[in-house]
Amino acid sequence: MNALIWFVILYWVISVGIGIYAARYVNNSKDFAVAGRALPMSVVTATVFATWFGSEAVLGIPATFLKEGLKGVVSDPFGSSMCLILVGLFFAKKLYRMNLLTIGDYYRNRFGRKVEVLVTLCIVVSYLGWVAAQIKALGLVFNVVSGGFISTEMGMLIGAASILIYTLMGGMWSVAITDFLQMIIIIVGMLYIGWEVSGMVGGASAVIEHASNAGKLHFWPEPTGREVLWFFAAWITMMLGSIPQQDVFQRVASSANEKIAQNGSVLGGALYFLFAFVPMFLAYSATMIDPAMVESLIGKDPQLILPTLIMTKMPVFAQVMFFGALLSAIKSCASATLLAPSVTFSENIMKELLPNQSDRQMLFMMRAVVLIFTAMVTLFALNSASSIFQMVENAYKVTLVAAFVPLVFGLFWKRATGNGALASIVLGLTSWILLEVFAPDGYWPPQLVGVLMSLAGMLVFSLLGNPQPQAEEAAVG
Repeated sequence: MNALIWFVILYWVISVGIGIYAARYVNNSKDFAVAGRALPMSVVTATVFATWFGSEAVLGIPATFLKEGLKGVVSDPFGSSMCLILVGLFFAKKLYRMNLLTIGDYYRNRFGRKVEVLVTLCIVVSYLGWVAAQIKALGLVFNVVSGGFISTEMGMLIGAASILIYTLMGGMWSVAITDFLQMIIIIVGMLYIGWEVSGMVGGASAVIEHASNAGKLHFWPEPTGREVLWFFAAWITMMLGSIPQQDVFQRVASSANEKIAQNGSVLGGALYFLFAFVPMFLAYSATMIDPAMVESLIGKDPQLILPTLIMTKMPVFAQVMFFGALLSAIKSCASATLLAPSVTFSENIMKELLPNQSDRQMLFMMRAVVLIFTAMVTLFALNSASSIFQMVENAYKVTLVAAFVPLVFGLFWKRATGNGALASIVLGLTSWILLEVFAPDGYWPPQLVGVLMSLAGMLVFSLLGNPQPQAEEAAVG
């Protein structure tokens, strides 16, 4: 236990130090927000993968898989990995050519200031759950590795404060460089632990057969209307709701050229899909290695099953490898998701309220917003009872019903108008919220109704108005 604690401390200090060192590349707000649009293919791929391979991939998805099987994780990793691939195939080149600082800039150029503000607020709100999930996971990790000496709440505070330091100083440069190193640690650590556990259970085939016999590999829903609708809604929540997000856009915009923007997103999404199954394999192996432990935790906190397996059944070196990978996953995701909403709020809300700022003042404002947002999400994490998986999945419902349709139709339909976008946002949000309040478990999933109403608003109100110019024509330098 002592060796593991010292490893965690050493790793944390070194990784934070690397993030601080990367701050030397930040000379202006563009460096802070999109790393000067200079990242190579390897780093873009790494930051796409590492940002998404967070606490939900290592702790949340496996816990959900143990309880519900494959059909329970349709939103993540199936939907989320498809999001990154779709971004690469259909969105990356178009958005990269616009030379924008945030995704909110696109909505302003295409549809006007009102749409920009509404979408930006929706994007910022959506990040509360996602970032809070990472902070919550950090608290859990510090509690486990310290044997309970560090409380979960204190672990959250320590984790949030340390990540804040280098994100505040280095912005996207710090995030990108630490992501590159952390991707290597994640891949090596997960493969090593997978190999160790596989030897304990008689090979991967034995685990797969056991899971199949237990019904955990059933993917498709029961052939009833309600089951199909809810399955489809879960799939598109992250597959489509994640597309109009600032962290996805930042990786596109930070690339050195549009080919890297496209290929890095596709490759990062494919890597994420493949490696997301490793923690599921490890967690299910626990049911064969220590079924009593799984039984005791499955109803209490299934997110603890995998860390408990590693702590009780693995040698110290294996513990070091696992928690190194886990900390890397959480850190990379947390830093990226702290930066993204802070940058877009500064650029698309505060900049208009505080005009005529110098670039140095803009950079200071971005850093101030990062600090404030970190405090907000830490408080949210400390007071939330939701699981990590639920917090991440729910985050994307907001952008699914409010931001996805205006983005797609703005890029691919010349007839889309500002009034159509406003109607899309208002109808999508209103219908979704009403159903979440009055019929959250009804026949129709609230987020599916929301996105359908958003689509209807865009079509009807755009056809009633005058067409606007394509987004490319309104791009800014």
